[in-house]
Amino acid sequence: METTPRGNRLHIAIFGKRNAGKSSLINALTNQDIALVSDVAGTTTDPVYKSMEILPVGPVVIIDTAGIDDVGELGELRVKKSLEVLKKSDMVLLVIDIQEFIKTQSISEFEKEILEKCKQMKLPAIAVFNKLDLLKTELSESEIEEYSKKLGVPAVAVSALFKKGIDDLKMSIVRNAPSFWYDQTIIGDLIAPGDIVILVVPIDLAAPKGRLILPQVQVIRDILDHDAVAITVKERELKRAIEMLNSKPKMVVTDSQAFLKADADTPPDVLLTSFSILFARYKGDLETMAEGARALDRLKPGDKVLMAEACTHHRVEDDIGTVKIPRWIRQHVGGQIEFDWVSGTKFPDDLGKYKLIVHCGACMINRREMLARIMQARAAGVPIVNYGVAIAHLHGILHRALSPFPHLASLLELAG
Repeated sequence: METTPRGNRLHIAIFGKRNAGKSSLINALTNQDIALVSDVAGTTTDPVYKSMEILPVGPVVIIDTAGIDDVGELGELRVKKSLEVLKKSDMVLLVIDIQEFIKTQSISEFEKEILEKCKQMKLPAIAVFNKLDLLKTELSESEIEEYSKKLGVPAVAVSALFKKGIDDLKMSIVRNAPSFWYDQTIIGDLIAPGDIVILVVPIDLAAPKGRLILPQVQVIRDILDHDAVAITVKERELKRAIEMLNSKPKMVVTDSQAFLKADADTPPDVLLTSFSILFARYKGDLETMAEGARALDRLKPGDKVLMAEACTHHRVEDDIGTVKIPRWIRQHVGGQIEFDWVSGTKFPDDLGKYKLIVHCGACMINRREMLARIMQARAAGVPIVNYGVAIAHLHGILHRALSPFPHLASLLELAG
């Protein structure tokens, strides 16, 4: 589990006022002293991301944030950074001092703001009433249920210091985790046990020596998890591999850069797509990406396009994001296009100046962050497409590349 990619982990953000016990809760959840605990308010400043395993939840990323009631000019900046974490979170634990709540029978405006934002973003939230050990009497289940109804979210009472109620909290996390965390599959719902899937994996300068890249590995694992057969070849061996089989493969999944070769060598009655298109659905919204591809036809010389990658990597001479796709877009438009590039966790707030956003497959970020980027693009009125969908459209084979998703191909035909 320690090797599970960060983008595949459930991202749990911990919010709360200063000294509510956020860091103590993280230590109790993980059974490790990984978060600094102090009686001094404001010990945690910038958000801290920590990949770990929480049984029975599984691999997660815990995000520790600054106190949402931090004060002063610097404190306001810390709170702003903390609130930005919501875009990268799959669920939120709001840590509340139980003594303060019982005294006032309410939560602060800071805490109300967090719950309201979670509601607006349809982000699962759990109220964690901490510091049970400081109460003079036990807290009954009916009282916790009453508090839960009052706040409108599930509630759990714990003593992070003495690790009381932590198992109840873990089970609440399991019960309230977003459905896509459990149900999402990359390719498994497109194949049946025994189906043969051929994966086309070019080995070039961009390929890491001695290993496959993350999306390729994940697709292979998903195929095996669904009792199908995965055959991996380079683009030059695809035709021969198909001819050697006693029965036709169910699907060919190719690296987007080998789309034209794979299209030429794959029989028309065999489904064809790419790793990047599978990830457009797995990590985001494939329909939005397919719609965004049509914006490539509306580009004019002089327009601005944002190229966005969710990871940072060593650039090779003919890099896909900085060289190949921009070249293909310029050829498609028939003139110069102005490109901006962002990578890693950076994503511009001001998207209005762009006519199109071309995003990578998002294998290094989680689905919620990718969806947040898509929603941000929609709010700015800017079409967004991912690498695989864009390449297929630029090569004139998008309809073929969407063959595993016939409803999308039909929508594109209706849209003209």
